[in-house]
Amino acid sequence: SFPRRWCGNGATEFATPTNRDTRAHPKEDMSARYDRAITVFSPDGHLFQVEYALEAVRKGTTAVGVRGKDCIVLGVEKKSTAKLQDARTIRKIHQIDDHICISFAGLQADARVLINRARVECQSYKLTMEDKISVEHITRYIAGIQQSYTQSGGVRPFGISTLIAGFDEHSSAPQLYQTDPAGTFSAWKANATGRNSKAVREYLEKNYEELEGEEAVKLALRALLEVVESGSKNIEVAIMSKGGLRIMEDEEVDNLVSQIEAEKEGNA
Repeated sequence: SFPRRWCGNGATEFATPTNRDTRAHPKEDMSARYDRAITVFSPDGHLFQVEYALEAVRKGTTAVGVRGKDCIVLGVEKKSTAKLQDARTIRKIHQIDDHICISFAGLQADARVLINRARVECQSYKLTMEDKISVEHITRYIAGIQQSYTQSGGVRPFGISTLIAGFDEHSSAPQLYQTDPAGTFSAWKANATGRNSKAVREYLEKNYEELEGEEAVKLALRALLEVVESGSKNIEVAIMSKGGLRIMEDEEVDNLVSQIEAEKEGNA
């Protein structure tokens, strides 16, 4: 037989498995309660859904950005495509205006939605202000959207972190920004996001110099090759210069990777 318990109204009832007090395991109950709601802080100040979105970013393929003297280089690790799949439809570097491009780590579908909204904002700004949007302005806009999805019920955070590169219309200085699922953003000389981004960032911290042209591309490739095992086959590189965005052909990337590997062998 089950033990009786006091109900508070002068009656007693059997403490069966179905009505037994759930407070017997307060930790389990608490973690479940704060785990599900995006708008509720846990007692120690965490928003668990935002942290889970950051975890989705950490599981995404690596993206790296390097700011040079006259350009910004974006390099990404590509997922291997199926034999019958058109590789051109699986891009991780996108142009959002003539002078701005973006790469990301995380969920591809989330990135598509955010990139399309950024493109609309760029065109709306141009129509309204009769001027091209600044890199900082579009970064603030993207970060603002990401932050708004951490503060409303019935939605979830975007599971992506972005690297935004470009030039302002009246300046020749290249700019590189990063945003994350929490909605924070910051400017960088060089940075990485996605899987193994810590190792790439450590490499960049040790080896970063403000380089020009091909040397800046080589630095980005060296950083990526620290974590990409299959060499140039799964690497995509784009160069954003004052003249616009240029995505490097596979043959160009192959040649540069071969040069880097030859240099490593020569130094060994």
